Amino acid sequence: MGASGMKMLQIEDAVGQVLCHDMTRIVQGEMKGPQFRKGHIIQAADIPMLLSMGKEQIFVWEKRPGMLHEDEAAEALARICRGANIRQSGPIEGKIEFFAETDGLFCFDTETLNRINDIEDLVIAARHALSPVKAGDKLAGMKAVPLVIPAEKLRQAREAAGEGPLMQVKPYLLKSACVITTGSEIAKGLITDTFTPVIMDKLAGYGISVIKHIITGDGIDKVAGAIACARKENPDLILCTGGMSVDPDDNTPGAIRQSGAAIVSYGAPVMPGVMFVLGYYEDGRPIIGLPGCVMYAAATIFDIVLPRVAAGLPMKRRDFSRMGNGGLCLGCGVCHYPICPFGKG
Repeated sequence: MGASGMKMLQIEDAVGQVLCHDMTRIVQGEMKGPQFRKGHIIQAADIPMLLSMGKEQIFVWEKRPGMLHEDEAAEALARICRGANIRQSGPIEGKIEFFAETDGLFCFDTETLNRINDIEDLVIAARHALSPVKAGDKLAGMKAVPLVIPAEKLRQAREAAGEGPLMQVKPYLLKSACVITTGSEIAKGLITDTFTPVIMDKLAGYGISVIKHIITGDGIDKVAGAIACARKENPDLILCTGGMSVDPDDNTPGAIRQSGAAIVSYGAPVMPGVMFVLGYYEDGRPIIGLPGCVMYAAATIFDIVLPRVAAGLPMKRRDFSRMGNGGLCLGCGVCHYPICPFGKG
């Protein structure tokens, strides 16, 4: 028996021994999972199955001070990672998986995740940070690579993680919105407003209802006046559509600034969606200016930002400037967003 407490036995000599890990059986097209669970007492009748699984030797293990079984290591990683609105499964085959308990935004610090994964023999795999998720969605999986691992490595992981759990699902907090449609051509009834229905549909996906829709002509003062009317409705979010380009008649960014909002970003390295505006009022209420691409493109910067805003996550200029990596939509014939590289920098 080595320092790890591990000993290898020929399968014929293992009858009566207790398995210290799950033993996986793979049959193509039929199953992939544990045939024998940790704690199973090996019987003579098990030997043909074990041999068919390619198991001519197995490990048995006695717990030694300072060493952790793979299940204990996975549990320790789960304690480091599991935060609000996350449930866990397992451990099965030494692995624990996380699932969302509610709709929301899956949040974690990627640099912290990298520091933990830099520790040899510990692995945590997760879907992309800041992904919108539905209740029941798989979020992450974690395990130790070897069957036994020094407890010191889990102490290092705890230290690398810092205070508080690494991961959480932030539920969507915003419930109401006012939409301001700008443009003299719509205000005069020359064309039909096809933008607002698109916005309402996207908002509904995050549980946000439009409580007021205002149509206004062009000009900073007119748009700023419409924003002032919208603010009186006390919505959680204000959105302005149209008037976002550099044309002389496009005054929405100036009107948002004139309304008293502090502009976080006007222009982002995301295509489609460069001319996007996000600002905040003193009370923390967000206001968004949407470029025309949101009306016709399947996925734009709005789809990246909306779940973060809906979850009440404050955004800064740096959040936008870092969107260039993965910020180019490839314009696929059939859009599979969010199952694609767009917005995954």
